[in-house]
Amino acid sequence: MSNYPEDAFLQLSGIQHFIFCPRQWGLIHLEQQWAENVRTTEGKILHERAHDGSLSEKRGDLLILRDLRVHSHRLGVSGACDVVEFYACRDGISLARWEGRWRPFPVEYKRGRPKKHQADVLQLCAQAICLEEMLCCTIEAGAIYYAEIKRRQEVYFSPELRKTVEETLSQMQDYAARGHTPRAKPSRSCNACSMINICLPKLRRCPSAQSYLCSAVEEVRICENF
Repeated sequence: MSNYPEDAFLQLSGIQHFIFCPRQWGLIHLEQQWAENVRTTEGKILHERAHDGSLSEKRGDLLILRDLRVHSHRLGVSGACDVVEFYACRDGISLARWEGRWRPFPVEYKRGRPKKHQADVLQLCAQAICLEEMLCCTIEAGAIYYAEIKRRQEVYFSPELRKTVEETLSQMQDYAARGHTPRAKPSRSCNACSMINICLPKLRRCPSAQSYLCSAVEEVRICENF
């Protein structure tokens, strides 16, 4: 990947939307459309606390920073980490406002439970890559806290996971450069999507205007031959 200018940066949170449904991502991030449902409202409430910068604190050898703004010119993405925990570590990095050396550990907060797809872990991995670029360090792992089960799931940032992040963002950058919103691919997940009444995925199953016209012309031709 080459370096992207700041005016081409995508929102880091968009990775999760794109993995869930590329069309949902396009409607939200390219067309600037949005709709709420119970799930999005619950997620918003959870993140309001996680992103409250005034709640940042230090507990002995643990420093907790909230709503930490991050970016990556290499990936062309920017956003905010819910929480980044910094653990005192001899071979860690130095921080401008804090004495000592620290090892960063990003933590993302989610309202539900662990998912079958990679949306959450890819978003967290992208945060780690941004932190690595900004802090000139290597971050081996992070965690996702799921409110529904009240438990953390630790995530190891493997080379394979990092490669998937880069490939996903490359696809997103391509769509963004062309201003193209992906087509709908109807599935069971559509029923849980807040954007369903904007996306109208069932229309994807309807014949195209071209197909309809071709069919109508064929009917007329057949009638004229009788």
